[in-house]
Amino acid sequence: MAGVLALSACTGPYELPSPSPDPDELRWCEQVMAALPETVLDATRGETTAPELTAVWGDPPISLRCGVDKPKRLEPGSECFEVNHVGWFAEEGRGGMVFTTIGRPVYIEVGVPTAYAPEANALVDVAEAVSIVPVEQPCV
Repeated sequence: MAGVLALSACTGPYELPSPSPDPDELRWCEQVMAALPETVLDATRGETTAPELTAVWGDPPISLRCGVDKPKRLEPGSECFEVNHVGWFAEEGRGGMVFTTIGRPVYIEVGVPTAYAPEANALVDVAEAVSIVPVEQPCV
C-alpha cells in the first residue's frame, strides 16, 4: 500500500509553498511565469499545485517560486553573482542550493537539488524569463 501511495504522489502536481506577493509583485510574476522555459537542464516542466506562482522541472524537481519573501540571510553587503545579467543570492538548503534574485522589485527563488550539480547552471535556463523584471539595483 505504501508503494502505491508513493507512486500516486509522484504522478500528481508537485506541492510547493505558495508565495504571497503584493499586487505589484504579482503583475511581474504573471509575466515571468508565462515566459518560463519548458525545460531546465534538459528536465521537462511538471505540474505544481500553485502554477500561477510556482514551477518545477525534472525529478528530483528544480523549483521556482515567484514573489517570495526576502531571504533572511540577505543583508547589505551580501555576496551576489550574475548569470546572464541576473543578480542572485545563493545559500545552501533543501538538499542543494537555493538562489534568490536580488536588485529587482520582486524576489524569485530557484531551488536546485545537488543531483544537478553544478546547481548554478539551472539559472542560465531561467534567466531570460526572470530578466522581464527590471533591475533596480545591479549586483555588485
